[in-house]
Amino acid sequence: MTQPEDRRGTTGQHKAGPNPLTVRDQKDFRRTLRDDLREGKSFAEVAKDSGGLSTSTISTVLRMDALPSRDFVVKYLRGCGLTAEEQKPWLKCWDTLNSQPSARHGRRWTLPMAGGRRRLRAGLAVGTALALAVGLVAWQLHQRSEEDEFKRKHCGTMNPSLVTEADGGECTGVSDGSDGAAVFGSDLKPVMTAIGAENQNVVAGGDYVTFAFLTPLTSGDANSLTVGQYVAELEGAYTAVAEENKKDSRPKIRLLVASMGSSQKRWERAVDQLVARRDSDRLVAVAGMGLSQQETVDAARKLSKADLPMVGDLITADGFDATGAVDGKGRIEGLARVALSNSGQLTAISEELPPGRRTAALVSTSVTPNGTRDLYTESLNRGFRTIEGLRKHLDDHSDFAFDPRGGPDAILPTISQNFCNTGKTIDTVYYAARVKYLPDFLDALTKRSCHAQPITVITGSDAAALDPKTEALNDPDSPITVLYASFPKAEQFRAPDNPGRGLYEAFAKAFTSPHHGRQFPAEHLNSSYWSIVAYDAVVTAATALHNAAVHSPSSLPNRYAVRNELYALRNNAVAGASGHFGIDKNGNRTNTDTVTTVHRLGQPLPKTTQPSN
Repeated sequence: MTQPEDRRGTTGQHKAGPNPLTVRDQKDFRRTLRDDLREGKSFAEVAKDSGGLSTSTISTVLRMDALPSRDFVVKYLRGCGLTAEEQKPWLKCWDTLNSQPSARHGRRWTLPMAGGRRRLRAGLAVGTALALAVGLVAWQLHQRSEEDEFKRKHCGTMNPSLVTEADGGECTGVSDGSDGAAVFGSDLKPVMTAIGAENQNVVAGGDYVTFAFLTPLTSGDANSLTVGQYVAELEGAYTAVAEENKKDSRPKIRLLVASMGSSQKRWERAVDQLVARRDSDRLVAVAGMGLSQQETVDAARKLSKADLPMVGDLITADGFDATGAVDGKGRIEGLARVALSNSGQLTAISEELPPGRRTAALVSTSVTPNGTRDLYTESLNRGFRTIEGLRKHLDDHSDFAFDPRGGPDAILPTISQNFCNTGKTIDTVYYAARVKYLPDFLDALTKRSCHAQPITVITGSDAAALDPKTEALNDPDSPITVLYASFPKAEQFRAPDNPGRGLYEAFAKAFTSPHHGRQFPAEHLNSSYWSIVAYDAVVTAATALHNAAVHSPSSLPNRYAVRNELYALRNNAVAGASGHFGIDKNGNRTNTDTVTTVHRLGQPLPKTTQPSN
């Protein structure tokens, strides 16, 4: 007679395994995980199959007198070989234990049993020796100290995937939102709360894959994303996932948040974690990717080597696409992007400049505060020198470069004063540097000796973060105009003549709607375009995913299928917040001419006084 199969699929005597309904308290829960659930597997074997845990982490967490984190339990159960369905009663047991404050402090309590009965807690004998009590307290204090030390190093959590950086205390690493809403900062609590709740619902359904959103989520220096920008960026990414999960399509999407930290210094740690999880966490795509700088190229190449498709949201540097021309080291297979290229932006500006001659100075920087290449500024620099409508105005004797590690606030006034010391009237500045330095530069322009002469500053889309109320832009005694090209403003997206108006309105409505009890401010849609491109990046990956799912209705699409579909998104296949677009053979967004918009800040654009040749 054929014997029933056990839960691992091997024939033999049926094994029911440990029952979570018999667990009495958090101590019993840890003991069951440690001793019974593994069924002969070593910690090393569990770690290998867990998708993110190490042998030392398992050993440390299971000997602590505290309830393990939910993220740890999910990975541990996976490492033990439990299916998603088999994990559900254990996670329900964890939820019950976690709802009791005493579970977090090593105190024992009784868990409700099937049929409403409770297991009686074993009490300590009245005559227990004083020495035993003192020893027990000492042991508990030691365990508590060990746990506190672990949390101090891991962003206040028991998740080893999160790390508190020694040089500043910021939190980097990967979270699914179950580690606490404030791990990446209090400003991100609403969106991280929503992500955690959405993921819990998705995982409970079973039919899901995982996307990761890779970005810096702290702003510790002048080259990092500002708070308002990266908050809106993650909110846009979440909104895309939530809207896709509402559709009558499969599979659903779980979202991991991977922070590279200020200036993306910890990109490799975040990327290594994602690569390690690609199979166990069903990871099929990465969106976001960060800024156009060397760290992002390195991250893209490592993810490409792991066969993970990527959709960049903020990448604008020319050649930073699947061709790999940005650094000349070969193709970056699987990379796509939804932003507007720097050359496209500068070309649009050159076509809107009034006729006549200009005399333009070039101010540039080519490195980040890390000392690595800033590919965004390099690309702007190259565009100013090669795009004919701009190159022809460039004065070779007014070319100034600076290194941000030397203090921009010190050198920018010197550069500005040089505009007054030349024999020519400098009426235009090509600014190939980051927006974080731009307020200081504009202030320096108002203080140069020839400040009354009108001057126009031309730069890239990074300037979208510049506050229009910046004092230097509104000084009538020092007329300054700033021109940059980017996506349309919110009011332009909502204009009746915008063919993608309906798509933007739907995005804005979804963005500002309640999300698991949280709500994102409408002003985040107006402060920058980052929520839009983050939404579009995730929607692009989701469109590729669902196209792949159509061809495999009985199985989950893998990362290879998603990558295949990503490069087949032609004919305006993507319905993004910015309108319909596609992805070309090199991973670049199509139909950019319909959305590329030149924006002006400060004073009206002055007419040139120099006649044309």
